[in-house]
Amino acid sequence: MSAIEVYSSLFISSFLSSTLLPGHSELTLTAFIILKKYPVIYLILFASIGNILGSILNWCIGYYLTNLKNKKWFPVKKLQLEKGISWFSSYGKYCLLFSWVPFVGDPLTVVAGILRIRLFTFIIFVSIAKVFRYVMVVLISQNLLF
Repeated sequence: MSAIEVYSSLFISSFLSSTLLPGHSELTLTAFIILKKYPVIYLILFASIGNILGSILNWCIGYYLTNLKNKKWFPVKKLQLEKGISWFSSYGKYCLLFSWVPFVGDPLTVVAGILRIRLFTFIIFVSIAKVFRYVMVVLISQNLLF
């Protein structure tokens, strides 16, 4: 694979993983790290940007489609919304630092939009969480941690 194909596939995998669609960005990132053909910093960069942009899409869904949240097809279920709102009630914007957590993070990013968290604030907290996630994946996959 060419570098463009690698970075593109990692970006797409990471973007899809951060939306409410299923994805496996950690596995994709780990596979490219194991190959040792591509600079790790670029892998982290493309994975993080894709994941952050997917989270921004979730925020937009929450922000602009709030009036549709009771529809059966709405991507976040009522229980997930209630849990997300509960987290925001307890921890405020700081709960976005958990936006990297599987099954929890994606609904949190939608709830942030529903609750009208400022986009700039959202991007800062989500970026910290997403970059941290991929740095940890790199450290674990290179046996530098644990």
